[in-house]
Amino acid sequence: MAENYQFETRCIHGDGGFVEGHPYGAVSVPIFQTATFAHPGIGKSTGYDYSRESNPTRYELESVMSSLEGADDSIACSTGMAAIGICLELFGEGDHILCTEDLYGGTVRMFESIGEKRGLKFSYVDTSDIDLVRKNIRKETKALYIETPSNPTMRITDFAEMRKLADEFGLLILADNTFLSPYFQKPLQLGADIVVHSGTKFLGGHNDVLAGFVCVKGKELSEKLRYTYKTVGCSLSPFDSFLVLRGIKTLSVRLERQQENAKKIALWLKNRPEVTEVYYPGLEDHPGYEVNRKQATGAGSMLSFRVDTVERTRKILESVKLISYAESLGGVESLITYPMLQTHGDVPVEIREHLGITEDFLRMSVGIENAEDLIKDLEQAFQ
Repeated sequence: MAENYQFETRCIHGDGGFVEGHPYGAVSVPIFQTATFAHPGIGKSTGYDYSRESNPTRYELESVMSSLEGADDSIACSTGMAAIGICLELFGEGDHILCTEDLYGGTVRMFESIGEKRGLKFSYVDTSDIDLVRKNIRKETKALYIETPSNPTMRITDFAEMRKLADEFGLLILADNTFLSPYFQKPLQLGADIVVHSGTKFLGGHNDVLAGFVCVKGKELSEKLRYTYKTVGCSLSPFDSFLVLRGIKTLSVRLERQQENAKKIALWLKNRPEVTEVYYPGLEDHPGYEVNRKQATGAGSMLSFRVDTVERTRKILESVKLISYAESLGGVESLITYPMLQTHGDVPVEIREHLGITEDFLRMSVGIENAEDLIKDLEQAFQ
């Protein structure tokens, strides 16, 4: 029975039965590179009419994502930002959304430009502080927007406590699950109503495709989001759907290796005299360690660290050889990022500094290379 399949099997087969429907028994999903589908007759349909609305390749990807996240529906979008964008259409003028203060900078940019232009209101608090969240809920608050671990300072938010507040005040919970993916964390099972992903990252896993997902609990939310999706036209292409589906097949084995490498690097960084702070939820001295262990099965492979001087920060970025100085994350290749200039460059300086995203702060996405080779590369860059 499909419900007995373990996560690793569902990464490859979903809930089962896809191959039976593939032309010629193709084991891999065919790429249905077509914009339109012929009707068998008047008022009749094959189930697919136009690829902006639905496509067989994309449908298989969406079905696998629903299986992995435990969602009633999953919607594959052209980018992670497109996924967030259609979620905003659930809200109207004057509605307030209370957000994790340490969010991906692109999310903040969308909220404060496109969202506010539409009359939505946003405020940001440390959602790891339950009392602070409660104090900032207003009568016009409609949703909590949570990212845990947060980007880039790796703060952890307790889903169970957020669900209690959501039930008390009648709020939706939207959660960005990009950093841990459904392999390590399943927010819908923990109390979220909607989960968003940048599928570009761990789900795709190879730094070669842009994608986004909205995973939903409940028919009503699904219908509203599907209507916006069809209308706006931010659907993922058939070829990109194929690439992400191919990436997901190795999600579990990639993430295990990436997490193993990240833990080794985090411990190495903690012992370096040049490093003043390490942010990784898999370390026992991380303030969110116990909460993350309660609600997730792993700490993932994203980590950040602070060094003793700005000069050293810049030297590391310009000296790494095996590790690439680049934006993005989650691929098999290790990347190092300078958040103050890259991911959070549009966030006002005073807010960045309040969050600790300063000139001596670096973020690393650990890949699947040999951990000792990565450490040697960092070591020579530190010299």
